[in-house]
Amino acid sequence: MPAVLTCLAGVLVFVALVAPREVGQVSLPALLRIPIEGLLGVALLIVLPPRARRVVALVAGAVLGLLTLLRVLQMGFLAILSRPFDPIFDWSQLVSGATLVEDSMGRTGAISAAVGALVAAAALVVLMALSVRRLASLAARHRTASIRTVAVLTAAWLACVAFGAQIVAPVPVAARSAVALGVQTAEQVSTSLRDQQIFDEQAASDPFSGTPDADLLTALRGKDVVLAYVESYGRSALESPEFAPTVGAVLDDGTRTLNAAGFASRSAYLTSSVAGGGSWLAHATLLSGLRVTNQHSFDKLVTSDRLTLTSAFRRGGWQTVSVMPSNTGPWPEKEFYGFERSYDSANLGNRSETYSGFQTPDQYTLSAFEQAERSKPDRGPLMAEIPLVSSHWPWAKVPRLLDWDAVGDGSVYDRPGAGQNDPVQAVESDPDRMRDGYRRSIEYSLSTLVSYVQTHGDDDLVLVFLGDHQPAAFVAGDGTGRDVPITIVTRDRAVLDRTAGWGWQDGLRPGPQAPVWPMESFRDRFLTAFGP
Repeated sequence: MPAVLTCLAGVLVFVALVAPREVGQVSLPALLRIPIEGLLGVALLIVLPPRARRVVALVAGAVLGLLTLLRVLQMGFLAILSRPFDPIFDWSQLVSGATLVEDSMGRTGAISAAVGALVAAAALVVLMALSVRRLASLAARHRTASIRTVAVLTAAWLACVAFGAQIVAPVPVAARSAVALGVQTAEQVSTSLRDQQIFDEQAASDPFSGTPDADLLTALRGKDVVLAYVESYGRSALESPEFAPTVGAVLDDGTRTLNAAGFASRSAYLTSSVAGGGSWLAHATLLSGLRVTNQHSFDKLVTSDRLTLTSAFRRGGWQTVSVMPSNTGPWPEKEFYGFERSYDSANLGNRSETYSGFQTPDQYTLSAFEQAERSKPDRGPLMAEIPLVSSHWPWAKVPRLLDWDAVGDGSVYDRPGAGQNDPVQAVESDPDRMRDGYRRSIEYSLSTLVSYVQTHGDDDLVLVFLGDHQPAAFVAGDGTGRDVPITIVTRDRAVLDRTAGWGWQDGLRPGPQAPVWPMESFRDRFLTAFGP
């Protein structure tokens, strides 16, 4: 039994020392590495007196356990959000992740998962400390053999460094993962603090803060402006070989359909402030003209008096509404953004039991907006912000495009044939099904927007739709960046003439050479183009 415990302790410590940076790099061959931290640790521990050895071993093991937990967080953030975990500002993201788990598993399941995660984290730290102490005692009892083994493996580590040895690219055999993680974390902290300082400096100055109400958005007076976000609609949807052929066909067919109905469109790309998730941060970035990358910046922003695109429309005389089908409770940011009315899951009227919350069909959302707002007689011009959420993770429920007169109160989506409703767990456990569900949901969302303009569009409609962020890296692929498509659609050519200097491309689908702007630059460009 003691021998088995020692072997298990050795495996635990070894894996913690050699684990690669990303989930996609984890495999048995990738673990065949030589950890320099382990060699240095053995060399130190065997020269210490017994009491000091035990204390140092426990402390070193606990630190290694904490680093391992940080490594797990890094892997998760890289896989989902395409960026490393920020130890300063990202703790609130864990709360957002818990909310998604609750949506998927229910409150009881979410609480159980959270408690299980906390227990597992504490157990890992304790077990790592005990494992290092056990291995340190073993090395001290076999001092000569330990010294020889350390010497041989150190020579091998140096040789691997010199020749850049790899069994699985890009993971080097000469491992220094724990040290690298510590250095990267320190650098991330420094970068986060510097970026926050830059954000604060930029937030203190707003070039449009003193603009008179009468000079805001004068070129759009009388228009209904709809700003729609398509969840997880990223550049990868237009360029990945897995998605581009069919998604591109939807956009090309939509361009021809809308052109035949008298509408014109132009498209480009914006570089979102986030990827894989954090839609509200991207929305804040677009509307405020500030790059919002974390919850700390967001919280500071929404307590300020910063002019947003939506509040600019309200000051300019528009009735402003938000339509957010996935919101389930109070939305304190409503006043900051300048919305007079807000629709959410409580008052949007969706009676579907299958498709609700983050699964609310985009066609239902737009249909409810049309009935509640645009069909009102004797109303003034509208400005609406509408996040479309059918393409939200986990891409298991994908509705079908229906006749607009059949949408009704949404109960039609509970009938057979109204959509594809796959078990969430089955989709999440199958990467191919998940990517296929993502593709189909994006096609649905884009087809719905085209159909909405074709059915309900008129001379006064100006539609701006864009992606909020790229999908998670396990769907989009590695190295796909943060670009998202953006398109403006209108029947009024004078509106498009105002954007002539933008260099955007004609049609709903931006090509590879389309302009790419930082998302935070859109507010100022838009207010300038449509100002006096």
